[in-house]
Amino acid sequence: MDLCFSPVGDAFRIRSRMFPGLISSTSMDYFHAWPEDALIGVANRFLSDINLPSEELRDTISKHMSYIHLSIDEANATYLALERRHNYTTPTSFLELIKFYKELLGNKRGKIDDQIERLNKGLEIMDDVNKVVADLAVELDETMKVVEEEKEATGKLIAVVDA
Repeated sequence: MDLCFSPVGDAFRIRSRMFPGLISSTSMDYFHAWPEDALIGVANRFLSDINLPSEELRDTISKHMSYIHLSIDEANATYLALERRHNYTTPTSFLELIKFYKELLGNKRGKIDDQIERLNKGLEIMDDVNKVVADLAVELDETMKVVEEEKEATGKLIAVVDA
């Protein structure tokens, strides 16, 4: 019979106390942290469905994610030395990091797309307003010509009335 327990949290310790037979005559397999190249490969695979400008950028993001995950392991060792408490980083936490990055990137892209749309609508409105202003300027020029003609006619009429 095979049982699998994660050392993360108190569940393993509590179950060991409740069922001591689980521990006696038991062999334990310890799983070690993923190596950097495995982390990079997993990140590349999970980021492959994201549209990025270049593969070089995807590789850089994958390397940075693996660096972050490995640096957390170093921080966990420091935490253990200072606080004498374990904090575990699991492959699931690395997958959650990738999932969080993809969600955050999607949200930011959505906001940028909304801003682009708003900007385009604003530019369209400004173009429409500029056309209306140009039409009004032409109308104003025509009206000013008519006003000048009427002004001259009125001046002649005043001269005739005064005489």
